[in-house]
This record gives sequence, structure tokens and C-alpha cells, in this order.
Amino acid sequence: MKKLEAVIRHYKLEDVKNALNEVGIQGMTVSRGHKEMYRGAEYTVDFLPKAKVEVVVPDDTCQLAIDTIMNVARTGQIGDGKIFVTDLAETIRIRTGETGEEAI
Repeated sequence: MKKLEAVIRHYKLEDVKNALNEVGIQGMTVSRGHKEMYRGAEYTVDFLPKAKVEVVVPDDTCQLAIDTIMNVARTGQIGDGKIFVTDLAETIRIRTGETGEEAI
């Protein structure tokens, strides 16, 4: 199994999510900028207007997921983002106790 972490342009998030769903890849986690409080004033943390999509896929689906993200997120301009690929030793679904690819 592989974990893909894709840092992409924030406005490409919906397109990437929809494209991954179309090729049968579901169950992603998304992180974006957020609001913080500092001395009673609210401000937005927006150092990088990016979104991070995390998805775990079986080894045989990894290249399909990478290609899908790259094709949809690419604008050809500096700042399109990066994809980080990590090997996973184990995945466990808390609700059922399923492990490995069955837990994805």
C-alpha cells in the first residue's frame, strides 16, 4: 500500500477529488488554510494558498492515482504542487478491525 500526499493549488481541489472518484479512488483527507485567533483578533493563515490531499491506495492503483492527480492539477505554471509517495506497513480500520487493503 502507498500513501499519496498531494500539495496542490486550492482551486484545483474539487477537480482532483472528482477525478479520483471517477477512477474509483475514494476516502481522502483534505487539509486547507484555516482561521486563527491572536490577541482577540481573527486572522487567516494563508502563507501558502494550497490544499493537501492525502489518499491511501493499493500498490497496483498507485500510478493511476498519481497520473490522475498530475493531469488534473497541472496548469504548467510554477506552484502547481508536489506529490509525495510513502510506503505503508499497515492500515487498520478502527470500526471493524479490518487490516491491509481491506481497510482502505
